[in-house]
Amino acid sequence: MGNLLVEVKPKQKVGLSRLLFLLSYAANPGFRPEDIAGIEDTDLFAALGESLARQGLRALERGALSGYVHVEDALRTVRGRIRVGDQMTRRPGMLLPLEVAYDDFTVDIAENRILRAAIRLMMQVPRLSHDVRWKLAHLDSKLDGVSELRFGATLPPWTESRLNERYVPALRLAEIILRNMSAEAGIGRHSVASFVVNMAKVFEDFVTTSLREALDGYPGETSGQYETFLDESEVGQTGNRVRMSVDIVHSVRGVPAMVFDAKYKAASAADGYPNADYYQMLAYCTALTVPTAWLIYAGPGKPRVRQVRNTEISVVEFPLDLSQAPNDLLARVKRLADSAFNEWRATAVIGLPSAS
Repeated sequence: MGNLLVEVKPKQKVGLSRLLFLLSYAANPGFRPEDIAGIEDTDLFAALGESLARQGLRALERGALSGYVHVEDALRTVRGRIRVGDQMTRRPGMLLPLEVAYDDFTVDIAENRILRAAIRLMMQVPRLSHDVRWKLAHLDSKLDGVSELRFGATLPPWTESRLNERYVPALRLAEIILRNMSAEAGIGRHSVASFVVNMAKVFEDFVTTSLREALDGYPGETSGQYETFLDESEVGQTGNRVRMSVDIVHSVRGVPAMVFDAKYKAASAADGYPNADYYQMLAYCTALTVPTAWLIYAGPGKPRVRQVRNTEISVVEFPLDLSQAPNDLLARVKRLADSAFNEWRATAVIGLPSAS
């Protein structure tokens, strides 16, 4: 039992490097595939540990990053400014300690907290090689003075900048590890580690982000989880309506123009998909007065158009093969965006501007 490894793979296998790319691009549009140093490995944790060690060494090769952190504390000496309101509320009539606020230049910043939390979590994973474990321990020592993040706590916010650019690849991977992995003590002396992602959510997030980027050069704006209603509101009543949340809607001049829905599903033996998907898209198009809906499936194949009987509505099946190289995958999304916008423009009001 001590060496038991349970691996559950997606319906259509997505390799580790491709999975990390999908996760990273959704969080960081424009993410470069080479930012993930992980290699395809039969052991998921070995590859994750090696990748984190490599990126961490690059991030910390010139030492830990420092920055200013706003601190509110109670001290016996004046530092920064005195928070008069807090002093009067918390310590009425007392001269010491003083409630103060100041900016401290320290290594205890969000970037280092996230990186150290991921390193320490990875160090708890069983079966890592001695070399990888040594590298992680070395990185942890470089982050001495950085406070620990409680497991499961919300990750502190940080903003990509010129100052922390060397940290960015390591931080993206660290966030993936902290959000999807757990490592804890099991029964007796055994340790248990898991890395779990919801592939349907991963696929939806990737499609939303990459499609928003691909449509950025066209007029309008792209929204994820677009809220609308299936039914009309009754006179004098505002509640109890049928609410719909559309994966992706691109609007032009404030009016919905294109509808997209991402489905991480494998085709049936007859090369088909559930009828409910098409009913759903028909409802979206009808409620939003959009002529074409794009069903984006994870898998190989060519686009297929289904014209709905007795309507002007069509549903396009657009497969997205996740086994493609990242650049080819993004190029495929760009073709989808071009096709969708050109088809809509052909039926829209004349005089719209072309892509910038």
